[in-house]
Amino acid sequence: MLQAMDGFDRLPDSLILLIFNSISDIKTLICCRSVSKRFNSLVPQTESLSLKVDCVISPESDSGSLFTLLKSLLKSIHDLFKPDSKPTSRNQAQNSPARILNQFDRIRDLQIELPTGDLKLEKGAVIKWRAEFGKSLKSCVILGFRREANSENAEIDFAGGLKTRVVWTISALIAASARHYLLNDVVKEHREMERLVLVDREGEGTVAMEKEGLRECREESGVVARGVDWQEVGRRTVVPSVRMRMRHEQRVRLRDGVWVEGVTLVVVRPCNGVGDGGGGGDAEDAELAFCTFGGGIYGEVVQVLLKNESYLLEMNSF
Repeated sequence: MLQAMDGFDRLPDSLILLIFNSISDIKTLICCRSVSKRFNSLVPQTESLSLKVDCVISPESDSGSLFTLLKSLLKSIHDLFKPDSKPTSRNQAQNSPARILNQFDRIRDLQIELPTGDLKLEKGAVIKWRAEFGKSLKSCVILGFRREANSENAEIDFAGGLKTRVVWTISALIAASARHYLLNDVVKEHREMERLVLVDREGEGTVAMEKEGLRECREESGVVARGVDWQEVGRRTVVPSVRMRMRHEQRVRLRDGVWVEGVTLVVVRPCNGVGDGGGGGDAEDAELAFCTFGGGIYGEVVQVLLKNESYLLEMNSF
């Protein structure tokens, strides 16, 4: 055993950090800190982290920060250190999610996973979306369809039509802007971060912030600190005026024989974007949609929709 430990101790710090970055799970890494003094000193240098949230705190709670949202981690993390002790308010403060993330000195890549999606959909409806943000929305790709049927002659209910597709789009944009709002504190407190992603366990939606977007967000936070209002409403970031390039197909038959109905693809960009004055042309939007949903059943649906003619809608800021 001693020889094995001596052999392990001869591994360079860079290799151990590579292993820690591959593990990424914050709860597991905190456990690793108790293994040895060396691990205790190396774990805070981990750059790639994953934080899984077990439950979501009600929006009526006192604080609107992401760390209020993540208080569900408190008990499990606390129990790792003192499983036999009764939790006190002092212990809770010392092991709050804010302090948990602050145990890491140079987070560069952080993924946060929520337990559920945000949308309340009618039975049989499926919506997938991905939004990229800086200080505000840069782009959002939304794919939606209604119930699946195995019969080509199945009755289809097209009530709502365009109205239903617009409601899907607005719902996804509201969900994305709410998630972006939750990330502001993380962005401000970890200035070395280069990538931040917020997903949910159901795979409904993703908010992504890359290096340039994070820089924009920090600069906007600095402007707010100097007395200029942050663009927010309620507990979400304001969605700017956007144009929406929409494609629709009443029914699509997939390769495995399954029919999906009311299939809709929407690419959303701010109206003040570059290119054709609407934030990008048809080719750019098609490429973005394919990159977002390029694989599996969703990629198959997107390939069908990209053959259809698109039409543009504009929507004011909200």
